[in-house]
Order: sequence, then structure tokens, then C-alpha cells
Amino acid sequence: MPETGTDHLVFAYITAGSREEALRIGRTLVEERLAACANVLDGMTSVYRWNGAVEQADEAVLIAKTRSSLFDRLTARVRDLHSYDTPCVVELAVGRGNPAYLDWLRVETA
Repeated sequence: MPETGTDHLVFAYITAGSREEALRIGRTLVEERLAACANVLDGMTSVYRWNGAVEQADEAVLIAKTRSSLFDRLTARVRDLHSYDTPCVVELAVGRGNPAYLDWLRVETA
């Protein structure tokens, strides 16, 4: 069950055109305290519809751990840094977890 309250922990699911782009964005988000941690998962293939055609592309996934109150600022920063016109940035609620880890996420994004 997700955390309750107005400022809960969330994961931002972001896709990028390359591992390097995902790392650059993730590092910036952590340095600017918009995220406590960023994981880069390379080697993803996306199949999607764009401008009326079905496309396929190699991408990397970036998962940024943050607070819901920072999500809009994080999204704006990703749009500034990203090479795509319409980058994927989706908020996923965090449910239960290791209390010490969740506390660490809160401290690093304070």
C-alpha cells in the first residue's frame, strides 16, 4: 500500500535515448537534490507509435527516487536536459519498504 499524506515517496520512471543520456540526467537530478538516487537500466527496446507509425528504438530506463512534492520540478528538469521532444516521465507511488531506506530517501531529498 502506498504511503499516505501529502508528500509521499515516489519513483520517477524515465526513458532515455542512451545509457549516457540517462546517466547525465540521473546525476543532475541527484546533484540538485531532486532525487536521492537514480538507477540506470541499459538495453531496453521500446516499441511505440509516433506520428502515425510504429517505431522501435533501443533506450535506457532511468528510475529516480524522490518525493511527490518534487515531482513537477523533477519533470521540468528532465524536459530541459532530455533529447526527446516528449520524454517519458511517469510517477509511480512507493508502497512499503525497508524503513531505514525510505528514511534515507526522505533525508536526501529534504
